[in-house]
Amino acid sequence: MARKPTSSRPSGRALTTRVKTAKRRKTSSTRWLQRQLNDPYVAEARRRGYRSRAAFKLLQMDEKLGLLRRDMRVVDLGAAPGGWSQVAAETVRPEASGGRIVAIDYLEMDPLPGVEVLLLDFTDETAPDRLRTALDGPADLVMSDMAAPTVGHPPTDHLRIMGLAELAYDFARDVLAPGGSFVCKVFSGGAEKSLLEQLKRDFDKVRHVKPPASRSDSAETYVVATGFRGRG
Repeated sequence: MARKPTSSRPSGRALTTRVKTAKRRKTSSTRWLQRQLNDPYVAEARRRGYRSRAAFKLLQMDEKLGLLRRDMRVVDLGAAPGGWSQVAAETVRPEASGGRIVAIDYLEMDPLPGVEVLLLDFTDETAPDRLRTALDGPADLVMSDMAAPTVGHPPTDHLRIMGLAELAYDFARDVLAPGGSFVCKVFSGGAEKSLLEQLKRDFDKVRHVKPPASRSDSAETYVVATGFRGRG
């Protein structure tokens, strides 16, 4: 497991890599490949042994808000390839502390020390019960970086990701311990109003956070709710 870094920002300065358009490669694919090759977070994730650049998003939110601590119970929804679970395990240290990290995704994910991985679609009706069984107690943090595959129609894409966000919170509300936290990816677009109203009712503090590792041209942001007041 990678050691917890002292900074959540990339170190050094990378040289720009240009990618030529191949005959069988679409222009959009070439642009994506060039962006990946020149992304400092991609390079830093590789250097530090993280499974994805998304690890830095959680690192930066934790650095700012103190979401993670040793021996807590954490649920990672939409976990593959495992960057967020990896970051959580560095602090929670479940094998030594008695904490627990449960990750779920319908995409296969390589094992991580101290992390229980469920290969299952979170929208499957059996998923909540299987997660509760794996947790074996109330959760201190439920985090979701889930995103539905885009269809290219912004209003539809927004509604689909907000549907996942609301489903994630329905689950979080059932399993969170008093004082617990909820972190979830959302896209700005208006449909998040209902979710925010629920979170403001159920938590002491609700914030929108766009960590530096989140690309500036992306509509994604994260809602971070802390201080769960408990059901009822």
